[in-house]
This record gives sequence, C-alpha cells and structure tokens, in this order.
Amino acid sequence: MAIARASSGLAYPDRFYAAASYAGFDGSPTSSSKGVSSKFSNDVALLLYALYQQATVGRCTVPKPRVWSPVEQSKWTSWNGLGNMAAAEAMRLFVKILEEEDPGWYSRASDFVAEPVVDVEMNHNPKVEPVTENGNPFPETKTISPENGSMLETQDKDVVLEGLGSIAVYDQWIAPPVSGQRPKPRYEHGAAVVQDKMYIFGGNHNGRYLNDLQVLDLRSWTWSKVEVKSGTESLESPSTVPLPPCAGHSLIQWENKLLSIAGHTKDPSETIQVKAFDLQTCTWSTLKTYGKAPASRGGQSVTLVGTSLVIFGGQDAKRSLLNDLHLLDLETMTWDEIDAVGVPPSPRSDHTAAVHAERYLLIFGGGSHATCFNDLHVLDLQAMEWSRPTQQGDIPSPRAGHAGVPVGENWFIVGGGDNKSGVSETVVLNMSTLGWSVVTTVQGRVPLASEGLSLVVGSHNGEDVLISFGGYNGRYSNEVNVLKPSHKSTLQTKIMEPVPESVSAVHNATNATRDVESEFEAGQEGKIREIVMDNVDSEPMKIKTEETSERLIATLKSEKEELESSLSKEKMQSHQLKQELAEAETRNSDLYKELQSVRGQLASEQSRCFKLEVDVAELRQKLQTMETLQKELELLQRQKAASEQALNAKQRQSSGGMWGWLAGTPDEKADDA
Repeated sequence: MAIARASSGLAYPDRFYAAASYAGFDGSPTSSSKGVSSKFSNDVALLLYALYQQATVGRCTVPKPRVWSPVEQSKWTSWNGLGNMAAAEAMRLFVKILEEEDPGWYSRASDFVAEPVVDVEMNHNPKVEPVTENGNPFPETKTISPENGSMLETQDKDVVLEGLGSIAVYDQWIAPPVSGQRPKPRYEHGAAVVQDKMYIFGGNHNGRYLNDLQVLDLRSWTWSKVEVKSGTESLESPSTVPLPPCAGHSLIQWENKLLSIAGHTKDPSETIQVKAFDLQTCTWSTLKTYGKAPASRGGQSVTLVGTSLVIFGGQDAKRSLLNDLHLLDLETMTWDEIDAVGVPPSPRSDHTAAVHAERYLLIFGGGSHATCFNDLHVLDLQAMEWSRPTQQGDIPSPRAGHAGVPVGENWFIVGGGDNKSGVSETVVLNMSTLGWSVVTTVQGRVPLASEGLSLVVGSHNGEDVLISFGGYNGRYSNEVNVLKPSHKSTLQTKIMEPVPESVSAVHNATNATRDVESEFEAGQEGKIREIVMDNVDSEPMKIKTEETSERLIATLKSEKEELESSLSKEKMQSHQLKQELAEAETRNSDLYKELQSVRGQLASEQSRCFKLEVDVAELRQKLQTMETLQKELELLQRQKAASEQALNAKQRQSSGGMWGWLAGTPDEKADDA
C-alpha cells in the first residue's frame, strides 16, 4: 500500500461538492454529464452521473426516456439502478471513484484553498492505458501524486522501475511492460521465485525440449538469460555431465539452490534424477540420493513440505500413468515410498498439488489418456491416509495441464484444458472450508487459457501477486501476466448472505468500478478492509458492522456445532467399522487356520492315494506274471500227458509175448522197423 499525500481538511458533504465541481458537475440537480465524459470513460462517467443525481436529488423518479435517445436512456438506467441508496453513501462512493480514477484531483481543484496535508495510507490505483510494444499490448501507467504542494509526473520509465506498482486493479490479469530479450515460447517448463526474481528453466518448444535458464527481475520487469558456468563439479555429483533438455519437470527452491526434479528427456534414465542449480556459483550439479528412487517420469506434482519433497503421480517414459507416492528427505537425500491407506487418486499426470497447514496434501484435477478430472483428494501426511472430501461452491470443470499456487490458506488455479479447449476462468479454493469461487475470467484464446503454463507468487508492498508465464493453446507463449488478488478473493470463510441493494445497484450500473464495489462490500461486512473516510458519521456503519459480526459469529457457531456433530458421528462409524474389521480379521484368521488344516489333510490323502496307486501297479504286474506262469504250466501239463500216452503205448507193445510172435507181430514190428 503506497503512502500518498492527501488533504484531511474537507468534511462531507463539502468534500463531495468539491469532487463534483472538479469532475464537471455545475452543482444543479439537472447537471449534464458532457463535461464528465470528456475526462473519464463512458462507463465511469455514467456511474458518476448516477451517483451525483442520487446524492443531490435522491431516488430516480423520472419516467424512462424514449427509446430513440440512447444517451439519456443509459443515464436513466444507471441512476435508476442505484435504487434506495442513501445520499451520504452515494457521496462517499462518488469521491471514492474519483480518487480511483484521478488520485491527484484535490490538489488540482481550484475552488478550494489548499490546506495542510498529512501522510495517510491509501489504496489509490493509477489509471492503466493499453499501449503496444513490439506488437504486444501492455498497460502504460501514468500516475500523478502531490508532494509538498507540487505535482510530479511519473512516466513509463518510473513505472518500470517501480515494477509491481504498475498493477492498478485487483482480481484482473494484466500484462506488465517487460523489457530485455524474451525467452523462447514454451510450455511444461519449471518456474520459481527467489528474492524478487522469477527463474524459468527448460520446457517444450515445437516438440523440442529446452535446457536454458531465464530470469525475470520482478522489480524492473527485465528478462535476462543466466549464463551457466561449467566450473568444477561438486562432490554431490560423480561426473561432469551437461544438463539434458527436459520438460514436465518441477522447479523447487531449496536454500540457495534451485532443484529440478524428474521430467521427460530424450534419453530418459531409469529413476528420477535431482538436479541442483547453485544461485551463487551459477553451476548445475546432480545430487546423489539414497534409497530406492522412483521410476523416471514427467507431469508429476512435487510439493515442498518442511524439509521433504512429496512426489505424486505422473507419466513414465513408456506413457504409463502413475499414482504412486514418494518422499525425498532433503536433509539426508533419502527416498522413501509411502504406502498410504485409503483410496488414492486414480493414475494421472499434469495435475496440481498444494500443502495446507503443513499436514494436508491436496491433489486436484489432472488427466489420463482419455479423460480429464476435477476431483479433489486429500492426504493426511501424519496419518498417511487418503480421503476424498466434498467440494463446496463453484466446482471447477475437469482440466489438466493447469497451474496452481497457494497464498495463505487459499489455492489459486489458472489455465489448463479438457482436450477440447482451454479453461478461461481463474478459480480459488479455500483449503480450510474446501469452498471454490471464481476470481476472474479471460476471453478468447489467450495464454492464461493454456495448458502447461507456470504460476508463481511474488510480493510487493506487503501484497501478494500471482505471476503466470508461457503455455500452449494452439501456439506457444512467452507472455507474462500478473494478477493482484483482492482481500475479498482470499476470505477465510465464504458466508452466503444477501448482497446489499446499494452494492447490487452499483454492480448493475457498470463493471468499471469492480474494486470499489469490493471495498464497499468489505465495509458493509466489516471483514475485508477498512476504508478511510474523513469526518463521516460512522455510527450507522458501526451498528451494521456489529449486527453483521453477530450474524457471522452465530453462523460460525452453528457450523461449528454441525461439524462437531458430524465429526462425532464419523468417529462412531469409524469405531464400528474398526470393530467390524477386527471381527472380520478374527474370522479370517480362523478360516485361514481351517484352510491350512484341510490343506494338510488333503496332502496326506494325496500321499496315501499315491501309495495305493503304486500297490495297484505292482499287483497288476504280479497278475500278469501269474497268467504267464499259468500258461506255461498248462503247456507243461499237456507235454506231460503226451509223454505218458507214448509211454503207455510202448508198454502195451512190449507186453505181447509168444502169442504175439505166433500171430505175426514180430513181422509187423520188423516191417515197422
């Protein structure tokens, strides 16, 4: 927040009439807006006219003008849209808008005597006008600030020196006026911020991997290339090997080094490599790690939690999607594979991850080969347990290749795509309430609606700014865009309350004063920021603030009770599930014992059956032997019978005697002989 010089002498309504006179109103209720339109844009002139009429005349009661008078009809619409806004409120908004458009209006007002000035803190933002540099549109900022009664013109050169001071509005992306030799357009690169400098390493350009290291000075918005020195290799690396080009890696700051983890390369290694760039010596080295390193991959998420890196998912060199979880202790350089309980996210790459309260790792979106996701998973790093909580608010559409960065307890998500088109909205997730909301939306095929862009967070005057670079949406980009998130976009809790009629009316009148509306709503809710007003009756505002605070406290108490009740129910259900699980484990143990017993009996029966089969085979062999012996016995018996018959015949022949001789037997015998 800049320190400006402003008068504190005029009170309302004099301050309002001074502002109205300076803006071009003549003080009459029928004042024209011709003089106003010559100083401001049409939208701002219409809003100033409406607020002036509301403050001096009151609610719009005049009939709607004829259709063929577009100017008068626009003026009537703006005035009528303010509804029942109070005159004092209209005066304050009138002055506030004028101060936003022309911070030095009071010093140039000639109708009032200059009064003593004091140092006050103001949120005045300079007016941004688009200019063209090298064919690319950039905002040109011109501010006029009073100092010691004299006016100082701040030209473009001073704006560049001021750096982030050129960001004039909240919750809107702008392209700062960068200088120097821009890096080659790319996507899937790594980015990190170290001491007001954004480092860009590697990436993919036209299908070729890069290994250059570029740096953008966030104070002067000047690009330069880091000249890497060869030097002597540190003890952390065993050899001097040139750093290979890569894409899809992660760039993390650790101490005085930039760590490049994993990534796709032309000749991938088997495991993840950790490269370190020393910011003091400007040399690269390969860090030696211990333990079982994960398989090489790209498109993973790498999150710094304390002194450790948590790596999840990605796609390996064979295009296989992963959902494994690994941890690298940066103090001991030791890898450890985490086996968490619960249901992990499905295998994916090109997702985003963030850590909340140094305990919870959040995984959002990503894609597979066929689809994109918009699911949210949470890993409790203490219990090492996955969960998938219910998301609240405006849940983003499925996307992959997006970028995210946490700012406090808010997680900003930018870009990405769904295989059809790029995502145009910038969303934010409150990591405490898990409520989504849309910050802003871009139009057309711009780098912010790209895949593979990078997003980092910088700081200026105590305010955080988001810085995006590169991306691919049909063409490769090397543009830088900056967004300053408002306090409204970083609320801790999103309370759904009706918007005040006056604020809705201002919003309907024009979108040119979006930041003013945010500040006014903040004052109504008493929660976002304090608007400095001089000599204004603050009692009604205090009453409203107290009432709003009471409603807020009551709502929070109610939500707390509901959450405690839900928590107790969940604990009871968890206890019951644990009991059921223990019983199931007991039954499983008994069944396992029975199964082992049955397996033993079956084994013994199988052994006995085998022995029986052997005995049967032996008996069959013996039976065959007996049949053979039986046949041999029968043959011997037949031979014996034949022998006996022959012997008997011989005996009969030999027993013939004399009678045989007389009968002529000897002759027969002789004949036979």
